Amino acid sequence: MNRRPNLSARLKLTLSYAGFLLVAGVLLLAVMWVFVLRWVPNDDARSIQKRFGAVIIIGPRRSDLLNGFAPAAATALAFLLVFGLLGGWILAGRMLAPLTRIASAARIASNGSLSHRIRMAGPTDEFRELADAFDTMLERLESHVAEQQRFAANASHELRTPLAVSRTLLDVARSDPSRDQGELIERLRTVNTRAIDLTEALLLLSRADGRSFTREPVDLSLVAEEAAETLLPLAEKRRITLDVTGGTAHAVGSAALILRMVTNLVQNAVVHNLPADGTVTVHTERLHDASVLRVENTGRPLPPELVPTLTEPFRRGTERVRTDEHAGVGLGLAIVHSVVRAHDGTLDLAPRTGGGLLVTVRLPAPCGAASEPPRAPYSKPRQAP
Repeated sequence: MNRRPNLSARLKLTLSYAGFLLVAGVLLLAVMWVFVLRWVPNDDARSIQKRFGAVIIIGPRRSDLLNGFAPAAATALAFLLVFGLLGGWILAGRMLAPLTRIASAARIASNGSLSHRIRMAGPTDEFRELADAFDTMLERLESHVAEQQRFAANASHELRTPLAVSRTLLDVARSDPSRDQGELIERLRTVNTRAIDLTEALLLLSRADGRSFTREPVDLSLVAEEAAETLLPLAEKRRITLDVTGGTAHAVGSAALILRMVTNLVQNAVVHNLPADGTVTVHTERLHDASVLRVENTGRPLPPELVPTLTEPFRRGTERVRTDEHAGVGLGLAIVHSVVRAHDGTLDLAPRTGGGLLVTVRLPAPCGAASEPPRAPYSKPRQAP
């Protein structure tokens, strides 16, 4: 925006200091006039005599005092004006020095360098708090930009893979018309489905990050049962026991996003499990002012250093057991983390001692929601091979 040039903040403060000092001087002289000079009588005689008992007071005329006082008062006011301008300029410069450093850091950040920090020293005051808040903002912004760059690079790589495979298959079909078209169509359908799944996951992740959804009451226990019913065929195929236990746990948010969150957690628990005879337990409960969802599954032991990275986009966890059929697009736990964060909740991942993973989601419970007794557990026993 084009703005008219105006006085700088330092000059404004200087003029304010000098003006205040000048006004204070004028008021001081006015006080002297009101309480001192007005008691001096104005008479044509060279001296005024008043008798107070045995004491005789002899004083000058008011005009004589005014003639001597006015030049001195004007000189004092001129000195106060000059002193106020010089002192105000120096004081304003010292007061605005921290803002100059902050403005310089902001200009550096606007040029793309987010690694610069102010790191203001000295006692804690308003300027120190502002500088610390600015440093914190730059740190989070730098981390967010780096995360977005990694995400864009990974997303581009993931999307490029199915497109490249599709082009290769089409080139093979064009160069070899006698090739089985049914096999080609089936492979293209598989690749296209994977690309669509990835695109939908990216859109869902963007929707959760943007918090562009309508909030409504949601019962986590009902959502858990729905997700379990949907994934029951997959659990039966892998000979996994899927249990849903606990009571009602009310939250406020997007029913679709919360269902996708629970579905992702249960699907990950089923896929990244033992080859056979594993278990997945989904538990919901109301705990103080939070609604809690726990998803626990058996599996191979997980290194502790791997667990915190599982919520990163496109991090599939190579140490975890999975198959190509249900490997996903690498956004399952990333979507879960994003949905939990969009609902102002917390997500905790912890490796189980005997192997597998325990995931705990805590969402704020609506005020006035009463806890209810646990429902009968929903369970699907292991199927015989």
